[in-house]
Amino acid sequence: MLFSDRSRSRYPNAPVHEVICQLRFPTILTINSVEPADFQEAIRAEFPQYARRQDVTPPKVTGLGGPSPKVEQQPPITNYHFLSADGKWKLNLTENFIALSTLRYPGWPEFARMLDKPLASFIRIYQPAYFQRVGLRYVNLISRQKLGLEGTPWAELIAPAYTGPLREPDVAEDSVLNCGCDLVLKLDSSCQAKIHAGPGRIKNNAPGAVQDPELKFIFDMDLSMNGQTPCTLAAAALETLHGHSTRLFEGAVTDRLRDAMELI
Repeated sequence: MLFSDRSRSRYPNAPVHEVICQLRFPTILTINSVEPADFQEAIRAEFPQYARRQDVTPPKVTGLGGPSPKVEQQPPITNYHFLSADGKWKLNLTENFIALSTLRYPGWPEFARMLDKPLASFIRIYQPAYFQRVGLRYVNLISRQKLGLEGTPWAELIAPAYTGPLREPDVAEDSVLNCGCDLVLKLDSSCQAKIHAGPGRIKNNAPGAVQDPELKFIFDMDLSMNGQTPCTLAAAALETLHGHSTRLFEGAVTDRLRDAMELI
């Protein structure tokens, strides 16, 4: 089964690596051209560090199928970064989206609390017409070494939907060079999930960085609600996506893995 109806649980050794919430809206040009001083002042107590970056956008090709197609360079998009004092939380604002991310996920209630004030301030100051896409992404990296499960097959830790070939009796796990599962699921009338699951090694692209040799199981869930979500329903939309993420995660892990994550 892909979904589980288990109640929401807390795991002290949860494998979540990064959580990202992004809300996209129709372009607001003033964000790209005027520094967001009023917005910074509204959130500065929680996000005192500030930086700006110019993101290069891909060129636009026009006239395809005609005698003279053209490649038009697009202007860069200004990406404003606001960081918490401890650097654990990052807020991004561009002319198209606002996003909150963290590499130290403390659980959904605290994540929602950290988003509440910036989102309310953004809506009050910029008055977007609506949100075109409300997204919530969980990147989970399951480490057998960290959980004391070295030598335990993935097939005993992850549900059959994501480990099918690894469960075959004539296939040794270490002989499988690539075994990934990619799904796009409709969750209800307005929500969907894009899931990547499978063993892999995480590459650190920082110059001179020491690479982690451990093979981890990646369970990456990108959930979204598309359409025209009214600003007043943005928080409810995120709660809906979080509810779906819980059912998907609980459906992906086995009791053996739950025990190792020390269910509370």
